[in-house]
Amino acid sequence: MKRFQDKLHTPQFLVTTEVVPPKGTDLSGLEKIVPILQRSADAVNVTDGSGAMMRATPLAVSHWLFKREIDPIFQITCRDRNRLALQADLLGASILGVRNILILTGDDPKQGDHPEAKPVFDVTSSQLMQVARQLEEGKDMAGKELTGAPEFCIGAAANPGNPKLDDEMSKCQAKMASGAEFFQTQAVFDIEGFRKFARAIAPLDAKCLAGILLLKSAKMARYMNEHVWGIKVPEALIDRMERAKDLRAECVEIAAELIRGIKDLAAGVHVYPLGWDELIPDVLREAGIPR
Repeated sequence: MKRFQDKLHTPQFLVTTEVVPPKGTDLSGLEKIVPILQRSADAVNVTDGSGAMMRATPLAVSHWLFKREIDPIFQITCRDRNRLALQADLLGASILGVRNILILTGDDPKQGDHPEAKPVFDVTSSQLMQVARQLEEGKDMAGKELTGAPEFCIGAAANPGNPKLDDEMSKCQAKMASGAEFFQTQAVFDIEGFRKFARAIAPLDAKCLAGILLLKSAKMARYMNEHVWGIKVPEALIDRMERAKDLRAECVEIAAELIRGIKDLAAGVHVYPLGWDELIPDVLREAGIPR
């Protein structure tokens, strides 16, 4: 298995996607899509309680994917653990062969299925990136020596839809200074807007994977426009979804159009399948991305 970190340093157009750990222990749903992930993705994110919903630990699922020749990207949020637990999970990931980590702040527990949960936020995402780099140097956050050091490929999130582009660039620059090697972005629906973002981030020499979300319906698009900060689905795309006789076919065509529009502006794409994982090969084929 060629590691994602090695591919980052090639001209190859990269494709990542993501899976959600089960709310329980049954991995049969993930087992069904393993062949799709193996042939379509260079690496696969494993989400960490996205939406502040309680699910199985992404560390276990990351290792499960790794054993199936899929290079995982272990998402780790600052929401649920203090610095002791965060460092322990990073070291544990390395022991299990998991090298790629995407460090995030994490969604507010009040949005999820355990609204009474107490958030931790002992460190910020940028601080945790610095901690990961310090672990690589053989010392923990308190400066204590480690017996064996990990090796990481650190990723971070970026939002091309931030109306304050200068603020977004400052955040990206701070994350790179803290150790980020690549970015995965929020879903992109505005090609011209992403072009401005790409031009702004170019001086940072950052490997940026543009988010491509598989749009399922007009209702879903309107919900995101109203409730998800930084995402704006154009009315033209919403109209197409409303008129579509085959929503899945229209979803594939829209996603492929977006990839064709941004593929000269990004190092790759991060596909948000939202349960339509089986459409990923069709999207890539329609977009002209060889797999």
